[in-house]
This record gives sequence, C-alpha cells and structure tokens, in this order.
Amino acid sequence: MWAWFLDLIRWLEPYFQFPYVIGHLIDIVVMAFIVYQILLFIQKTRAEQVLKGLIMLFFIYFISKWIHLNTISWVLENTIDFGIIAAIIVFQPELRRALEKIGRGGFLQKVMLVRDEQEHDYSKTIEDIVKAVDNMSKKKTGALIVIERETGINDIIETGVKLDAKVTRELLENIFVPNTPLHDGAVVVRGERVAAAGCFLPLTENPNLSKQLGTRHRAALGISESSDAFAIIVSEETGIVSSASGGKLTRYLDSKGLHDMLAEIYSRKPENRTFNFIRWRSRNE
Repeated sequence: MWAWFLDLIRWLEPYFQFPYVIGHLIDIVVMAFIVYQILLFIQKTRAEQVLKGLIMLFFIYFISKWIHLNTISWVLENTIDFGIIAAIIVFQPELRRALEKIGRGGFLQKVMLVRDEQEHDYSKTIEDIVKAVDNMSKKKTGALIVIERETGINDIIETGVKLDAKVTRELLENIFVPNTPLHDGAVVVRGERVAAAGCFLPLTENPNLSKQLGTRHRAALGISESSDAFAIIVSEETGIVSSASGGKLTRYLDSKGLHDMLAEIYSRKPENRTFNFIRWRSRNE
C-alpha cells in the first residue's frame, strides 16, 4: 500500500539534496535583492510611472486572455513584443545610470584598480571652496560648482572654457562675478584644479521638482543624475547654499555642513589609479 509513497519519495529525493536546496535559496535571495534594488533605483523617477503603466498593460492582457477578448489580447500581445525595444529607448537614462553605478562598484575597484601609495592633502582646496561659497552666499552671487568624482565628465568640460588652474578662493569668486563671460556656466573642479568654467550641464527631468528652484538647481540635479558628480549651488536670489548628489538636493547648507561633505568626498577621491595587472607586471620587471 505504501509502495507508491516510497516511489514518490525516491523520485523527489534528488531535489531535496543539500547543494540543490542551497542553490535555489541563493537564486531566490539574489533575485529578490535585484528586484528590490531596481524598485529603489526607479523610485520617484519617470521610470516609476512607466513601470506602473507596463504592469497595468500586462494585467489587462491576462484578463483579456482569460475572458477570451481575442482582439484586445492580440493587440496587446503584439504591443508587448516590441516592449523590450521601447523599454530600452524610454529607460535609456536610467539604464546608463545603473550601468555607471555597477561600474563604480567597490568590488570592481578593488579587483581591477588600486590607489598609489602617495597621499594627497586636499584640505587647502576644501577650505578655498568653502570660503568662496560662503562669500558668494553673503553677496548673493549666483554660482554653480561641480566636483568631479569617479565618473569622468570630459563631455561637460568640453562645453566650457578650459582653465587647468589651481583651486583658490579668489579664482572661484572672480569667475562668478556678474556680467563676466563665464559667470553663467558651471565650474568643474577635478581634484585640486579648476578644469573648466562656463560649462553647460544637462537639466534634470524630475517632474516633482519645486517650481521655485531655478536653472542652476535643475542643472546641478541633472549632472548628479547622469554621473556621480557633486554639485554646489549658490542662489542668486536668496544666497542659500545647496548641494546635489545622486539626484537628490540638499538645501540650507552652512559652512560646516559643506566642509564635512567635501571632506568626505575628497577622502574617497580616486587619484592616480592603475590597473592591478599593470602594477603587478611593473613589480616583476
């Protein structure tokens, strides 16, 4: 009587072996983590609304299949066939940001890139930026300063006037003097040098941004969305100091808050990195 039950146990036994169960658990956990990260990544972006629309289309498609609405299901089925191409076009900015984020991952940096032993002291650079921003804030001089981090923004630098000058308080303040040739654009700082001034930045397409924020704030958010750059904004109307990083805006910064942010950014600055295999070869020659 129990023969069929024993046969069932023998048939299911391979699927309950230890490596098989562990593999499935890892598979489920990894996929859950990926889906969770995707949802966090597209939160409060255009992609969130598009994703809701796609989910609604899939829901209507399955309902129409279930109740045999053949015409509707045929139209939706053919529409979904082109969905992958449409998704690539619609989500192009988000896909680029996601790939850049993966490329900036700590694992790849540890495996492929290393820091040179030489330490760089950026304390003077930080002090000059903070003092310049503080002075411009008091005078209500509009300013936009972009700090390049790990993602190169040479395409932005090419839109401005290349300077390649050491960062100083006087230089930054002079660039943003009203009615001068470079005051309307952004200054790009690379390390301890001003790479270019008068640069044009991409504007954010975030529909939830307050209408009270001007072009400088939108440009700062735009560059922080398309790269990992850190942007500092001084409002021309109010003198309020803000920062943009990772597509998020932080307002009402004081000198200490800005100094702490810059200190953290410069402490992680990747200077003079080389490929591990190149460095290994040089050590063995």
